[in-house]
Amino acid sequence: MVDTQRSAPPSAERMRDAERTRAELLEVATEVFSEQGYSGARVDEIAERTRTTKRMIYYYFGGKEGLYLAVLESAYRRIRETEQGLHADDLTPVEAVRRIAELTFDHHHDHPAFIRLVSVENIHNGQHLGKVEALRDLGTPAASLLDEVLARGRASGELRADVDAVDVHMMISAYCVFQVANSATFGFLFGRDMLAPDVRERHRRILGDIVVAWLSA
Repeated sequence: MVDTQRSAPPSAERMRDAERTRAELLEVATEVFSEQGYSGARVDEIAERTRTTKRMIYYYFGGKEGLYLAVLESAYRRIRETEQGLHADDLTPVEAVRRIAELTFDHHHDHPAFIRLVSVENIHNGQHLGKVEALRDLGTPAASLLDEVLARGRASGELRADVDAVDVHMMISAYCVFQVANSATFGFLFGRDMLAPDVRERHRRILGDIVVAWLSA
């Protein structure tokens, strides 16, 4: 009797196991690097948290720096993929710039490790970022998305013509990064939980209003 439910070839199973192991290592390494910085992070701790071996980390990533570079690329790729899922062409230019701002706000609040990683890399003057060739291209979709929306808005007369996509991206990022990076100190000084749901929703709405008011013609 022939077994019609054959298991996948061992090679396919090994590939899936390798992908799972690599993904788990990246997830845990993101936490460790964001918590302890590049200098403080230890490969031994990452291996221990993932119940794997130091040897496996070197096998997949070549060492600590290779793992850190992979973490950076993964973190930036995630937000770029989120932006590309917006379908801005289905929105008016004004609606689109608001949604881009809100989407960035939500991403940064939901991924505080990303903010800490950016801070770590800036402490090191971006010395590792320049080693990830893929990151040079990962900045392009963000600017291109805003460029397209701004171009449509200028053509329709809805958006001003004296700002560019990088200006807008910087302003949105500055607001969103501050919300997360300074939540503890700002909250202590002013007695406000910056991450409370009602505060988060209000600040999200404020950001959208600021962007729309600034860019509207």
